[in-house]
Amino acid sequence: MSLTERIVPFTAGDGVALNLINVRSSTRAPHRGPVIVVHGAGVRANIFRAPGQATIVDALAAAGYDVWLENWRASIEFPPREWTLDQAALYDHPQAVRKIVAETGYDKIKAIIHCQGSTSFSMSALAGLVPEVTTIVSNAVSLHPVVSGWARIKLNYAVPVVNALTTYLNPHWGVEAPTLVAKGITALVKLFHHECRNTVCKMVSFTYGSGFPALWRHENLTESTHEWLKEEFGDVPLRFFKQIGRCVRQGHLVAVEGLPGLPADFTAAPQIGARFAFFAGAKNRCFLPESQQRSWQFFDALRPGFHSLHVLPEYSHLDMFMGKNAATDVFPLMIRELDK
Repeated sequence: MSLTERIVPFTAGDGVALNLINVRSSTRAPHRGPVIVVHGAGVRANIFRAPGQATIVDALAAAGYDVWLENWRASIEFPPREWTLDQAALYDHPQAVRKIVAETGYDKIKAIIHCQGSTSFSMSALAGLVPEVTTIVSNAVSLHPVVSGWARIKLNYAVPVVNALTTYLNPHWGVEAPTLVAKGITALVKLFHHECRNTVCKMVSFTYGSGFPALWRHENLTESTHEWLKEEFGDVPLRFFKQIGRCVRQGHLVAVEGLPGLPADFTAAPQIGARFAFFAGAKNRCFLPESQQRSWQFFDALRPGFHSLHVLPEYSHLDMFMGKNAATDVFPLMIRELDK
């Protein structure tokens, strides 16, 4: 499908300059309204657009949606900053949604959210900050982050040690390690990870979870996608890992900055107006599928039968979007949830 795109800048609530990438069919006008698509930590909006294969963006445009890819403050399109989920929830996502409403004239939109884009956007939704969003497709994790025992040890004990040496981790050190600390961490990771020859892939597993690899199953990726990923990861602050570690220990999302407008505990009095469709890969080693199962159970108890859950047996984390068969295995399910 032939697509057109444009960059639409917007300003976060605290003054940070961010942007949206608006993608739509070049041959027919969208007829199903806008959908915002939100990436995870230390990547960028184009992580959803692996080259050489059908993507979720292609599928959405073909289905008649007006696609808006959000580059929030965790995006590697911008200079590194020590962000928190609180900042994204309060300042980034509500302003992105308002910008889409202003640009399109639609007062209701839908969303596909992934990983830390999902946790932070869920925080926005549960705090009542994005009332314009009526349907949310959430992948991997939302309200209840659950990780493996090894990942929990890393969060509790390795993060403070690594943070004493560096402010950020960066999987791209597998291509270029600019400092002695970066070189040392990369060398250590290479000692223990032998699952492939792609050092960025190994660094991603060290940074974001457990497993060999952590964010995808090699058998789900084409070799060209596996190679392309080398340039799609960048700095992620240790400050974020401290927050997600606290959330894991609590068993659900918590705010850490005390910013006005966000509850300290997002399970206490959730303002759930949107319908959530929870997606998880059964073989996810970043956040276990139990993460989304717990969230669906929590939401279903509040409004039985309204929300939904999909656990895909042969998928992991990011391969839900860039897997070579995702266009037939995953995207139709997500679009069906958006269409409801």
